[in-house]
Amino acid sequence: MNILILGATGRVGSQIVTHALHDGHDVTVLVRTPEKIPINDENLTIIQGNVLNKDDIVCATDGIDIVISALNTDGTTTLSESMPLIIEAMKSEGIQRIITIGTAGILQSRSTPQSMRYQLRESKHKSVRATKEHHKVYNMLKQSRLKWTIVCPTYLPDGESIGKYRVDYDFLPEGGTEISVSDTAEFTFSQIKSSEYIKSRVGIAY
Repeated sequence: MNILILGATGRVGSQIVTHALHDGHDVTVLVRTPEKIPINDENLTIIQGNVLNKDDIVCATDGIDIVISALNTDGTTTLSESMPLIIEAMKSEGIQRIITIGTAGILQSRSTPQSMRYQLRESKHKSVRATKEHHKVYNMLKQSRLKWTIVCPTYLPDGESIGKYRVDYDFLPEGGTEISVSDTAEFTFSQIKSSEYIKSRVGIAY
């Protein structure tokens, strides 16, 4: 499978790259700084570019079967500005499947299900602005015809993969407070072989 991974230099994205290469896939990454990818693998194609540049996105999606986005907000509007370009390029290339990393803040509140967690300050996310960026991306994906999945982890400490965690459609697993970067990457990558959470947000926590 030909997989495009965006946000490949980040904590979760870099581990998704490792999973994909270990599984024998052809992996393309679009990064601003190729030197930050310390991997030499014949199945890895590194494209230097920017997700905010339409031509770079078009180039990166050429021949791709599935897109995984682990882009983060970095205090900017990169998420909401890049997603329309990604969606358009995917449509042009006939790519249906996209898996993205969101945040638990955009999951529904258990106490007030008609509201999202961040809207009721149930989320411990430091920046409401960042969560609003993820909310915009969620709305864009809902309006698209893509087969999307948004993986929504709560607090993300570094640490070893435990391999056992809980997941839930549209809600954070009850009482969940954290999930490691490693387990988030593993679950996200596993979705390339699953249709269970298509067109869904999925909360993940221990």
